[in-house]
Amino acid sequence: MNSFQRIAIGIDFSPSSLYALEIARTRFPGAALRLLHAVDIRATPALDPLGSLSPMALDPQLIDTVERGDAQKLAALLRPGEEHEQLLGDPVTSLLEAARQWEADLLVVGTHASTALEHFFLGSTAEKLVARSRIPVLTVRFEGPA
Repeated sequence: MNSFQRIAIGIDFSPSSLYALEIARTRFPGAALRLLHAVDIRATPALDPLGSLSPMALDPQLIDTVERGDAQKLAALLRPGEEHEQLLGDPVTSLLEAARQWEADLLVVGTHASTALEHFFLGSTAEKLVARSRIPVLTVRFEGPA
């Protein structure tokens, strides 16, 4: 019997997250699967015409459009018996909280290749999930074309 019965899968629609979904489906037959997608609405600073940083305003209409489009893509990935949840906010915090509330016993996420500079400034979402999660996290690397 498989020890993981409730598996949450982080989905960002990248090839690596779709590969992580396929790994979860094939490696854990019979487990309950819940696909989690976070719409990242964190405000990021932008350069103004004078070269200084100023906060970007979030456009509610743009957020709504992104949410609706992502909800359709997420629903299209579902297979019978699978659940999904779309979250709003920081992906790391959102995924961990959703997995906790659903009482997942494993979180599966894909990893992205990034440049050293990107990793230095942004870090890796998968790395942050592993560091902060109270449940096991399976990271899956997709070696195919991005």
